[in-house]
Amino acid sequence: MISMPCKMIVKDELAKLGINYSAINLGEIILHNNLTIFQQEKLKSSLTKYGFELINDKRIILIEKIKAIIIEMVYYTEDRINIKYSCALSEKLDLNYNYLAKIFSDSQGITIEKYIILQKIERIKELMMYGELNITQIASKLNYSSVAHLSLQFKKTTGFNPSDFKLLKGNRRRTVDEIGMSAN
Repeated sequence: MISMPCKMIVKDELAKLGINYSAINLGEIILHNNLTIFQQEKLKSSLTKYGFELINDKRIILIEKIKAIIIEMVYYTEDRINIKYSCALSEKLDLNYNYLAKIFSDSQGITIEKYIILQKIERIKELMMYGELNITQIASKLNYSSVAHLSLQFKKTTGFNPSDFKLLKGNRRRTVDEIGMSAN
């Protein structure tokens, strides 16, 4: 669950099932009470029809929380991020970053750093397609030390420099959920 429309769908389904909750965050529902097995099955069935998954495995939940925090920082933070991703993850999850990095890479087959880069590259593509920001503004917004650093990372990941990519026809973006699905 990674967007506001997704959160709205989940809210509607919870309301239909009469399940009380205190918050719906990206990738997480905080419930007032534990669900009965019947409620779990109904919720699972209800969410599956929208392509969502009910996850009870604590390790998988942690991975999804890591992804949600990264996605929120890359896509939904309006101001320049003034904290390292590693620090933000450790603070928000109250866990050692080395532990998070090991769990993530063991599960996903890529490092957290690579996942962040892939998310940032897709965000750069999106911002370039909108055309509202120039490459210098995009570099600043996404916390790159320079346009040269952004361009180098972009070319290494996509095979194109940003200006050449912008000239390509067709949508070459991947969805947020597709990122990290393969190691490349």
